[in-house]
Amino acid sequence: MKQHTPNSEGGVVDAIDRYIALACRATAFKIRKPNILELREKAKHELGTKFDIRQFHDVVLTNGALPLDVLEDLVNRWIKSKQT
Repeated sequence: MKQHTPNSEGGVVDAIDRYIALACRATAFKIRKPNILELREKAKHELGTKFDIRQFHDVVLTNGALPLDVLEDLVNRWIKSKQT
């Protein structure tokens, strides 16, 4: 990890400790990653120049862990709000 990220050694140790303590977290992220990337591409396509990656991240992260259908609804509502 230290060879492939810009993280300090302390940051790498902390990350590894988190992965050990919460192994399911990394697995859940990898499983959901394609869905989140798909939602991001949809938002980029539908919003064009109105797409803001920071706002997208806020929509995805603000409410914490959510079922994918709920997250999709939130992203769709955000897209509609930006289109008006």
